[in-house]
Amino acid sequence: MTVTNILLSGIVGSTAYGLAHEGSDVDRLGLFATPTEELHGLHRPSESHVSTAPDRTLHEAGKWCRLALAGNPTVMELVWLPDELYEVRTPLGDELVGLRQTLLGARRVRNAYLGYATQQFRKLHNRQDGPRTAALAQRTAKHARHLRRLCTQGYELYTTGRLTIRVEDPESYHRFGEQVAADPETAQPLLRRFEEAFAETRSALPDQPDDRAADAWLRRVRREFYATAQTASA
Repeated sequence: MTVTNILLSGIVGSTAYGLAHEGSDVDRLGLFATPTEELHGLHRPSESHVSTAPDRTLHEAGKWCRLALAGNPTVMELVWLPDELYEVRTPLGDELVGLRQTLLGARRVRNAYLGYATQQFRKLHNRQDGPRTAALAQRTAKHARHLRRLCTQGYELYTTGRLTIRVEDPESYHRFGEQVAADPETAQPLLRRFEEAFAETRSALPDQPDDRAADAWLRRVRREFYATAQTASA
């Protein structure tokens, strides 16, 4: 799959978190700009491209902004990566990184991160009555690590307005995963603790994100790639 006009792309997932093990996939996430003229036709172009080997997800700039403004934890990683994990950076991509704090709203961050963490807990809970296999234990441990990471990173973002991608003490996440794989119910106290912490803590973020900055950035993207199309056809 060839996608042009990539504005920002980098390595995310377990490699970025410091939780990868031998044989782990290397996940990549990025965003691209559709040529502006193509947005005006009857049939809208695809807003996402997902591939394997390599594992890569690319969202169109407009879709990426909508997801980020909703507090989506996965897309949010892209603008908080350490410099060495970026593989594509453009001036427009760097502008977006500079706007990352305007994308944040307390309510949306809390709901998105706790919502994703709750999804992970439900996956753990639904598996506890099934047959125990090595493959199931691995999946359960992975979901448990994600649950803890989502709670921890979401709470950091909620309380400080910053997001640290690499987790502190990765081995403790692996130990937690093994404990939950043995007994999925042991994940519940952690989830409840963070639910209470979010409820009791005043956020450093405004209640809602300021979407004006993202809107202005996206309009600059549309102008840039409209001009490119016009130049190419001249």
